[in-house]
Amino acid sequence: MSELESVYASCEDLIIREIINSAGDKAIVVFFEGITDEERLNETIMKINSSQPSLEPASYVQRVLEVTSFSELIEKVSIGNPVMLTDGSDRGMCFVLPKVDKRAIEEPIAESVVRGPREGFTETLTVNISLLRRRLRTPLLKVKAIEIGTYTKSRVNVAYIEKLAEPELVDEVMKRLSAIQIDGVLESGNIEELIEDSHFSPFPQMLSTERPDNAIASLLEGKVVILIDGTPFVLIAPTGLFSFLHTPEDSYQRFMISMAILWLRYIFFMVALLAPSAYVAILTYHHEMIPTALLLSIAKSREEIPFPAVVEAFIMEITFEALREAGVRLPKQVGSAVSIVGALVIGQAATSAGLVSSPMVMVVAITGIASFMIPNYTMGIPIRLLRFPIMILAGVMGLLGLLMGVIAVVIHLCSLRSFGTPYLMPLVPLKNSKWKEVLLRIPLWSTDKRTQVSTFRDKGRNK
Repeated sequence: MSELESVYASCEDLIIREIINSAGDKAIVVFFEGITDEERLNETIMKINSSQPSLEPASYVQRVLEVTSFSELIEKVSIGNPVMLTDGSDRGMCFVLPKVDKRAIEEPIAESVVRGPREGFTETLTVNISLLRRRLRTPLLKVKAIEIGTYTKSRVNVAYIEKLAEPELVDEVMKRLSAIQIDGVLESGNIEELIEDSHFSPFPQMLSTERPDNAIASLLEGKVVILIDGTPFVLIAPTGLFSFLHTPEDSYQRFMISMAILWLRYIFFMVALLAPSAYVAILTYHHEMIPTALLLSIAKSREEIPFPAVVEAFIMEITFEALREAGVRLPKQVGSAVSIVGALVIGQAATSAGLVSSPMVMVVAITGIASFMIPNYTMGIPIRLLRFPIMILAGVMGLLGLLMGVIAVVIHLCSLRSFGTPYLMPLVPLKNSKWKEVLLRIPLWSTDKRTQVSTFRDKGRNK
């Protein structure tokens, strides 16, 4: 008791309850108020006092663990498990009675679907694991556990399917997680930043999702899923560029419809990256590429604009990004109104004031709509950022500068790795039998092979 009072000095929520049973044995029960189920604890203590003079665990206690050291005592108490210490004994009894407040399973807001499961992960690790177990009813689904964080001691689970995930990949994931030295883990983004291959790349090298069906589809491809206690976002590794442009919903609809939507997504992915830069380059250096009637209309709208096209594009793009970020951070009741009404009012006011031209407002609006078509939010951010340096190159050197920017991005993507897997796989390096899986929506009845991450030992779908 003196040691506990010394370690937990100024901790008013620590409860040390003294008990004496009918045999005269003295004991204390140590637990934290608020994270321990005190109602069940009181029932357990009462039953032990009345029927167990030796304070040994009885059959009515579901789980009892043995505590043999003071550090182990601190660990158990910190996660909500009360510990009973008996006078004269060098061992303690830990009752697994944590008080767990769980958020209900709801539909993810950031990953809404038209057709498909509408349940999402929660902040409770055990619930998230159960969502995977409920769909993958096989003993080959393995889960490895590790604790990360000097002070938070956050529980992290690594899930994979034994015959599909390569042992080298699982070992590499566990190795990187074990090497993390950090005070605390607040969200999955902390872990993602510490274990990714390239720390200076703007592109995400791990896929984050709130949807269990997305995680399960990745497990069936031989990937590894990392689940962190306290966050609904799980990490999937390895991943590539095309994983951020595909959704599990693509396989829930008819293949012709899914393929049309997929190609529309690819086209607008390029529009989101290059549309303002192409407009600036053509309008500044390559007038001959614009039809005469359209060129006259654009020239008329730009008669009173004091800025060159590149400055005009920067003003509108920065304003649009500021409005988008404001809409995300504001309360839900006013966020959408600010982002929509603000864009209309500011766009109209800027045009009327002669700061920007009407065609530029239209180009920026189309670019914004195109960026919303990227299914994954983390992939949309680097596309929005890369738009600005490419615009500078286009404003300085025209289409040559735009081409240089595209080449630089492609070279970077070709050199990027996600846990050793090429970022543009299966196009770079080209795999003749696999490129169709990223460019086309293959009907399920026409193939008997799994989607390949790297090199699987078990390739047949039905084996």
